[in-house]
Amino acid sequence: MEAVHGHDHAHDHDHHHPTGVTRWLTTTNHKDIGTMYLWFSFAMFISGGLLALGIRAELFQPGLQLWRPEFFNQLTTMHGLMMVFGAIMPAFVGFANWQIPLMIGASDMAFARMNNFSFWLLPPAALLLMASFLVPGGATGAGWTLYAPLSVQQGMGMDLAIFAIHIMGASSIMGSINIITTILNMRAPGMTLMKMPLFVWTWLITAYLLIAVMPVLAGAVTMLLTDRHFGTNFFNAAGGGDPVLYQHVFWFFGHPEVYIMILPAFGIVSQIIPAFARKPLFGYSSMVYATASIAILSFIVWAHHMFVTGMPAAGQLFFMYATMLIAVPTGVKVFNWVATMWKGSMTFETPMLFSVGFLFVFTMGGFTGLILAVTPVDIQLQDTYYVVAHFHYVLVAGSLFALFAGTYFWLPKWTGNMYSETLGKLHFWCSMIFFNITFFVMHFLGLAGMPRRIPDYSQQFADFNMIASIGAFGFGLSQLIFLAAVVKCIRGGEKAPANPWEGADTLEWTHLPSPAPYHSFETPPVVK
Repeated sequence: MEAVHGHDHAHDHDHHHPTGVTRWLTTTNHKDIGTMYLWFSFAMFISGGLLALGIRAELFQPGLQLWRPEFFNQLTTMHGLMMVFGAIMPAFVGFANWQIPLMIGASDMAFARMNNFSFWLLPPAALLLMASFLVPGGATGAGWTLYAPLSVQQGMGMDLAIFAIHIMGASSIMGSINIITTILNMRAPGMTLMKMPLFVWTWLITAYLLIAVMPVLAGAVTMLLTDRHFGTNFFNAAGGGDPVLYQHVFWFFGHPEVYIMILPAFGIVSQIIPAFARKPLFGYSSMVYATASIAILSFIVWAHHMFVTGMPAAGQLFFMYATMLIAVPTGVKVFNWVATMWKGSMTFETPMLFSVGFLFVFTMGGFTGLILAVTPVDIQLQDTYYVVAHFHYVLVAGSLFALFAGTYFWLPKWTGNMYSETLGKLHFWCSMIFFNITFFVMHFLGLAGMPRRIPDYSQQFADFNMIASIGAFGFGLSQLIFLAAVVKCIRGGEKAPANPWEGADTLEWTHLPSPAPYHSFETPPVVK
């Protein structure tokens, strides 16, 4: 090339690497793209969090304080959609982009330009979603599950939400194709499947789940769209349709979706705990099989979200038992994490704090899920705050805490600098305490019968709601500590050593093909 064009390689290099805005718009570098995913998801996390604070401000005391009931419903719907599709999922994809090529010794992702496209579909989708607040009738108030028949009758905000979901789904499918191809085709010599870091395994399985279920969600919202505008009657009983059909199609997507949001978290925690326990992960292959089992089982449990729709007793029994079965591989994982820590030389830097915190609080969320799997119990607790408590324990104390753990764990690798341990620990303790203040009391509210998605409630629920609202504002403010810690780390600080976690040098950091931090990123991995 030099000979033909008659210019030196350095010039060629500059010519092909734009800077500024163009660099980010056109980048095919997996690290840049991972960074963009992470910043995008953080922006959505803050936005969705502000909506949640709008909900908690209304519920601080009985009576209607701030919003009309319709707007309150819009807040609950948009909070759910933004957190699931805007915050949690893109954050894990950001981790996948950053870490998978490094962990398997690949030069980049398999389809570098499609990778860029996958990301750049997200900001327009997010804007569409948020724009639904600004159209006549406002955002959809049908709940993030968009249940028919209500969602068929909502205003044009619903159409914007449907379009946004389609675009985000396309992004997820392309991202998954990329991840699967990268993992199956681009591993370094000697890196067999059963030698891959667990984070890579969990993402391989998650990507298959995404490809399987995102088209199902697209189908559900497309049927919704045609019911709304093209005279079909999929969900309209008067025209021979069935509103419960919507729930079946939605939850066939929705249940694997919740595992899509937790499996990468399991992967992150499985990288961190061995590093800080200074011993290899206990039961590696059983962890791989457990992850695969969870993924397969996730497809046959969907109707446990639908125990009150009048399905036959045999159906209820099947879904109850199938749901309880998922507790087995999940229990295997928890056992393996605890066994990894057993007699290890543990230290408790921020990533480990978040991982151990994850273990405690996620396990609690798992138990409340097991309780909700029992059909007669679920019929009592359906659509109460007990359910809200349950899924926030698995999605906040689960997915989100794992994301925090991974961020602190890999920030030295990503930036070349060490983060402030003081800020990190402060962020952990504030988050942990305020999280439990917010959501623990919701179990009591649910057991006492307080329904979800209501802007007003009876006096008997006042005290716990006040506690939950105070906790929520504390939790929200705690995330500013996280932002401060990350920005401070990016801007500078102590240079990260080749292995920032002293004593963990035989493990993930250097032994597995996750290269050491910034200054030696381009060295090929050594696979033993």
